Amino acid sequence: MEGIQANAKILPHLDQTNLSGRSISRCIIGVKLPPTRLCAQCEISRLAGTALTKAVSSVRIPTMSVETLPLLIMTGVSEGSEPEQMVSCTRQAVTLDLVERALTVPSLRPVVVSTNSPALARRLEEYPILVDLDPPGEPFHFGRRLAELIDKHRMERCFYLGGGAGPLLTASDMTAIAGAILAADRQIVTNNFYSSDFVAFTPTSALKEQPPPENDNELAWLLGEDARLPIRELPRTGATQFDVDTPVDLFTLASHPGAGPHTRAYLDSLALDLSHLDAALALMIDRDATILVAGRVSSATWSYLERETACSTRVLSEERGMRASGRQARGEVRSLLGYYLEEVGLERFFETLATMGQALFLDNRVLFAHRGLWPSAADRFHSDLRQPAQIGDPFVRSLTEAAMAAPVPVIMGGHSLVAGGMYAMVDAAWARGHDVPRHVQPKVL
Repeated sequence: MEGIQANAKILPHLDQTNLSGRSISRCIIGVKLPPTRLCAQCEISRLAGTALTKAVSSVRIPTMSVETLPLLIMTGVSEGSEPEQMVSCTRQAVTLDLVERALTVPSLRPVVVSTNSPALARRLEEYPILVDLDPPGEPFHFGRRLAELIDKHRMERCFYLGGGAGPLLTASDMTAIAGAILAADRQIVTNNFYSSDFVAFTPTSALKEQPPPENDNELAWLLGEDARLPIRELPRTGATQFDVDTPVDLFTLASHPGAGPHTRAYLDSLALDLSHLDAALALMIDRDATILVAGRVSSATWSYLERETACSTRVLSEERGMRASGRQARGEVRSLLGYYLEEVGLERFFETLATMGQALFLDNRVLFAHRGLWPSAADRFHSDLRQPAQIGDPFVRSLTEAAMAAPVPVIMGGHSLVAGGMYAMVDAAWARGHDVPRHVQPKVL
């Protein structure tokens, strides 16, 4: 998703506690699940046991206890081409994993899932949660639907999660977020103030005083900038920044050890070819390697790569905010890589980039927009999956074929590839072993 871009400013962060190496065992609905590694994301509260009370969607929820924070997951399911359905099914699997994690957090009650999918609603019937089906036949508007759900379920505070957001969030992360909201009268906790994927906030009455946001990327900005709620932005990590938006995110999630059991089972069933990504991830922890990242790369992502990888990083950042600013709609997108590609052609384009890095992570949507082209979702997604035979647009097909024939691994995708995807891929790379310590601790002699 493309979100609001703005000048960065310093925001207060939640404290971090390093619990790498610790694990917990989860027992959900009577089924023992494998131990889950806890990552160094946020402050952690030890989980206490809780009895789960069965609820049904037809029952209205009484006023929330001051000790609990309602969790609202909104998962839209769309039809379309095969790769679009793959993304949709992955989001549904992520929703099941998030529900199971949330049910181990006593402070998150009730858990409400809003969806337009009767099939997903049926899968959720076994859990002690509320399922709220979108009204059939009505056009969906995110902000109005969010306000309706908050009012219907009498939420005085709310932890909103998009269906594809937070697939790597742990129960401990959720516990910390809930604790921050429950300890405050007025507060926002979000993964990204300028382009949010999830937002916990209190009071919900602040939302009613504002025009309904068009999408969830605008939610934190609206509540902080317009409603003037105090802002806490979470530290930028794979868990907080990664969400499932395009097929390249499926590659990333399949490579990450933190994927939940439902997500893992679905991705395994796809038998994705991860060889190009495996080769690229190995370079991230190689002190003699260089990777090239191109597209809408933020300074925060570049800084993270410099700090958290062993390799050298070359970055070409251009056209950040091209959609939010209206430049794409006005045909004003201009790309240095796009001009170079026009001059030398596809084969030499990738040959030259291969001399600058041993792996290339390319946000190819910038190239499309530079050419005044916005391919169908099916063509974009088939390109992400390296399936040129399924692509109708001649340029997108040729670009995909050239990338696959390049001298170095080329991973192409949308904005999420060079944003949250980079954080998650760094995690996945280090989980495979390393040749140098991940962090260098400076000492004063």
